[in-house]
Amino acid sequence: MAYRGGYDDGYEGFYQVPDIVKQWAHYFYRHIRHRNIPEIQSMYEISFLRLSDRYYKAAPWPEVQHIQEVVDQDHVFCLLYKEMYFRHLYARCQPTLRDRCDSWDNYCDLFGLLLTSNVNMQLPNIWLWDMVDEFLYQFQSFCQYRGKVQSMSPEEIENLKKCEVKKVWNTIEVLNILQALVDKSGIVAELEGDGGARLCQLEGYYPQSSNVLRMLGYFSLTGLMRVHCLVGDYYTALKAIYPLNLHERAHLFTPRIPGAHITLFYYGGFSYLMQRRYLDAARCFNTALLYIYRVKGAHRTSPQFDQMLKKNEQMYQLLAICLALCPVASKSLDENVLMQLRERQTDNMAAMGRGDNDVYDTLFRDACPKFVTSTPPAYDQATTNTNQLAFRAQLNSFLLEVRSQQTLPQLKQYLLLYSSITLTRLAALMDCDEGALRQQLLCLKNKQRQLKWDGGKDMTAGTWTVATDLEFHIDVDTETGHEMVLVSDTQQVLTYAPFLAHHIIRFEEIIRDLSLPPTAGMAGAARA
Repeated sequence: MAYRGGYDDGYEGFYQVPDIVKQWAHYFYRHIRHRNIPEIQSMYEISFLRLSDRYYKAAPWPEVQHIQEVVDQDHVFCLLYKEMYFRHLYARCQPTLRDRCDSWDNYCDLFGLLLTSNVNMQLPNIWLWDMVDEFLYQFQSFCQYRGKVQSMSPEEIENLKKCEVKKVWNTIEVLNILQALVDKSGIVAELEGDGGARLCQLEGYYPQSSNVLRMLGYFSLTGLMRVHCLVGDYYTALKAIYPLNLHERAHLFTPRIPGAHITLFYYGGFSYLMQRRYLDAARCFNTALLYIYRVKGAHRTSPQFDQMLKKNEQMYQLLAICLALCPVASKSLDENVLMQLRERQTDNMAAMGRGDNDVYDTLFRDACPKFVTSTPPAYDQATTNTNQLAFRAQLNSFLLEVRSQQTLPQLKQYLLLYSSITLTRLAALMDCDEGALRQQLLCLKNKQRQLKWDGGKDMTAGTWTVATDLEFHIDVDTETGHEMVLVSDTQQVLTYAPFLAHHIIRFEEIIRDLSLPPTAGMAGAARA
């Protein structure tokens, strides 16, 4: 499917394959044939990394033709090996355009085989998640690569054009593959049937059945959300995960795969944030941050640990934005998350509370995904990095919302000081005329209303709620005839019953998490 002419390999003469590498490939192949999940997972997560560090720390693994003789030239295994080969190449080397095209071809062949054939094998669920995660990482990497047109030679641009004709790493093709995996797996009907209870109970390993297509379909739901989020379609991103109930943790499989769980809630929370649904965004970030807080100690030696910490920091930055724009969202946070947030982001939150747009800008830049354009650049006319165009479009959209609330924190502080105040006096305090003050009051009213998820399967649906502890309205004083702003504090007095119920639920969640088997991933968690 990809253009292959006119490239320098760059790795010629490197294929002196050590015997231990051949032995690893042989035994890896045998364990896959015998469906020996513990051994497959050990060789995938541990042995492959050790051999990589020993023999291929800064170089690619041998190409598939150099090991196929020890694996009986098995077509399926060769596709799986190439998937790992290209993943290692992306992680340790600098992939060429030919490498990017060859990897795309291999994914098309591998997923095409799984979609059209009755492949009766079992693979570790962590590997299946890594396949989907790496597939989308390489798509994202290709989009970033093609966006740097201004630094390419005419020959490189010509080769890229030929790749576009063949639809190499095309956004629509990527979405079609993910959707085909979801449809073919039948995972949506299964999740709608029992909510995922059987899937979680058996961890996807059903008797006399392959887990491969089923779990690829499950993880592709998160993949669809990720792609839509990267191109800025946040509503469709949340629509894509409707079979997954983000807040029904008992029937959610992703906590067993750290990278999948973090990716799901990071992109889910970010999609809510960009739709001005700060209560739902804070809830998503709280779930993921609390999860990382509990499990990161068990993953300190995992290859994904650094990525886990990176996503942890990004989500605290996004959570700080949520609380700056909607302070009442702090009520839904776990006390551990709230304590960590105050330690990390106190100064930034204070600055945002004073209306410092530069802090919003900085936090958004550091914490947002690496956006991509859904269409290729105009190669003959492009003079700038089109990746920056995609990022700036999302940044400007976010900052436009921030600027619309710039005067609201000061207005709210004044309203908190009074139970009633004339419109004229409040306008004097705000240093504006009464007409501008009316607009600000209406804006504050509007920003206090948010769509909040109501517990249904559709993550885009919800009920409108007033996300504030301050209620006010304008009325005319019958005695003086002056327009008055009447303020009432709607903050409820906390009782002990909800507090105790919250801790009982939290204790049950901790017990459930401790009963889960520890897992560790090979690829970085949610590389984005």
